[in-house]
Amino acid sequence: MAAPYVPQIRRYQEWLRAHRGLAFENYQALWEWSVRDLDAFWDSIWEYLELESPTPHGKALAQEKMPGARWFEGAQVNYARQVLRHVDAAHAAGVPALVARNEKGENRELSWPELRRQVASVALHLKAQGLQPGDRVAAYLPNIPEAMIAFLAVVSLGGIWSICAPDMGTNAVLDRFKQIDPKILVACDGVTYGGRDYDRTGIVAELKAALPSVQHVLVHRILGVDGSQLPAHTAFAAVTGASGPEVEAFEPMWLPFDHPVWIVYSSGTTGLPKPIVHGHGGILLVMLMMCVLHNDIGCSYDENSRGERYLWYSSTGWVMWNAQMAGLLNGTTCCIYDGNPAGSKDKPDWGVLWRFAADLGVTFFGAGAAYFANCMKAGIELAQWPGLKSVRALGTTGSPLPEDVQRWGMAQFRTLGVPEIWWCNISGGTDFAGAFIGGNRELPQVPGEMQCRMLGCAVQAWNEQGQPVIGEVGELVCTRPIPSMPLYFWNDPGNQRYLSSYFDTYPGVWRHGDWLKISPQGGCVIYGRSDATINRHGLRMGTAEIYSAVEGIPEVLDSMVVDLEYLGRASYMPLFVVLRPGVTLDDAMKAKIAHAIRTALSPRFVPDEIVQVAEIPRTLTGKKQELPIKKLMLGQPIEKVVNRDAMANPGCLEAYVAFAKAKAGG
Repeated sequence: MAAPYVPQIRRYQEWLRAHRGLAFENYQALWEWSVRDLDAFWDSIWEYLELESPTPHGKALAQEKMPGARWFEGAQVNYARQVLRHVDAAHAAGVPALVARNEKGENRELSWPELRRQVASVALHLKAQGLQPGDRVAAYLPNIPEAMIAFLAVVSLGGIWSICAPDMGTNAVLDRFKQIDPKILVACDGVTYGGRDYDRTGIVAELKAALPSVQHVLVHRILGVDGSQLPAHTAFAAVTGASGPEVEAFEPMWLPFDHPVWIVYSSGTTGLPKPIVHGHGGILLVMLMMCVLHNDIGCSYDENSRGERYLWYSSTGWVMWNAQMAGLLNGTTCCIYDGNPAGSKDKPDWGVLWRFAADLGVTFFGAGAAYFANCMKAGIELAQWPGLKSVRALGTTGSPLPEDVQRWGMAQFRTLGVPEIWWCNISGGTDFAGAFIGGNRELPQVPGEMQCRMLGCAVQAWNEQGQPVIGEVGELVCTRPIPSMPLYFWNDPGNQRYLSSYFDTYPGVWRHGDWLKISPQGGCVIYGRSDATINRHGLRMGTAEIYSAVEGIPEVLDSMVVDLEYLGRASYMPLFVVLRPGVTLDDAMKAKIAHAIRTALSPRFVPDEIVQVAEIPRTLTGKKQELPIKKLMLGQPIEKVVNRDAMANPGCLEAYVAFAKAKAGG
């Protein structure tokens, strides 16, 4: 990368000084302005990022309330249009749009003009199938260029996109897609993961049979397996091959600022996964602001950041897939890997992604926190790949990054001749497709801490009295709206699920469900979930989905799972089960339970330990007491976490206290 490289957040502040007459003595002052004057801040982001609309808009924030804030009324946007505006300049500079590799070593590079041609081809095909603005398109695809092409084609027409990863079982996928009545299904015939091929033709057939709203199926053939099980479909490859005047003339349609762009899913502790609807405009603003200002990812054809190559390893089932793709919004080359970052079971290899990054000259390398911890445990030595000198930033999210792992990464890059690699540690969520806490290229690094609260995000830590605290652990709340908060949940009469998910504790204030501590210097530490939601390596799953899989086994009468994600400790998730009389928890029974979870949900949610118990603790109203048991496992005394008088079966607690003591001793 050409020097000198000016950090993106400094360039923004220089622009504020020149164009708005605003100067700030430090980041804290800049942040305070950004959350005090939301209208001026988000208007400056629109202008600084040179977003376009064929029609004028009024104030950035026309009406402030949560939920239901009204942003940029009158403006028209389109996610795909913002991506494709970079085609000519990026191609002239000789930088590609996408570079992809898979486990089989197949490398692909997609130029910007080729990206535009394929997006136009698929969009015209979908239009011919009757896709209208507001229609839903469900995708069952891995992290490959075709997923991004299909997404851009769908949203260019005003369709609403929704994707699940092919490592998810039929039940988990249908729990999501059945709620949204998709008109079109885009799927693959199979995937390769961990050195094995997985035929998915049977699952695609099940999805089509269970989704009567689907009128058309597109299938991308990855494995080339026998397709006789597949429903009637069109081959994706046949659709992307079109050319001619109509393809060349295609342009994404202008849409209202708050037109839905996608439906993503975040699971609470009860009921079906929440189908969260985000809007084009809010996603454009927040994802660009995050990528550019906080993650310091530049445009690949801009002189200041020429040759930028952005990798954030993710599956399509994690919102970081959306964040990776957001690089295209800024004209950045995105590097994507499809496969297991740990190699295969018989040949573990934590060097897979590092080799990919070294070969491609990646400049920003992101992954889940657990990935870096596993690399450290595996004894990976990065000096064996000198090409990694191109990396100037490491991104991490999904769970708290332990201090020793951060120090390990810094030491590894020193052996490569990089004196102080910058860690961009972020924390946010699928819920608003952004981050509340993040990085700042110009702030000091404190291992084990995230550097700052994000611009425009009025984030505080609140104690039990609902008061903001500094230097103490509290509930993470956001007291003012941001543009990418959900428009609504799909099929949620009266916004009931939406309100209960974020606003039932503090009406009008977003409660995120994380424990947060903000230091006097502005650094932040996340201490894991404050509710009972499972968070495995960044993927959130409601406990109800796990119970559905486990309690569907005839021998299992009851169950309870807790996720002991906590700063500085390895993630640990025990599953407690009550079995039918006479049934014991032997290896065969454990394997049966693990198989049920793996098949219905994903291998990621197989517990670390399965424990047989006599009873699951429940309240007088019958609710499983996941959160008190989680707090107990994290070291809090039993009398502080549970009211025995409010329990239906307080006698069962001693077994859990003993288990927690044994774990603490171990």
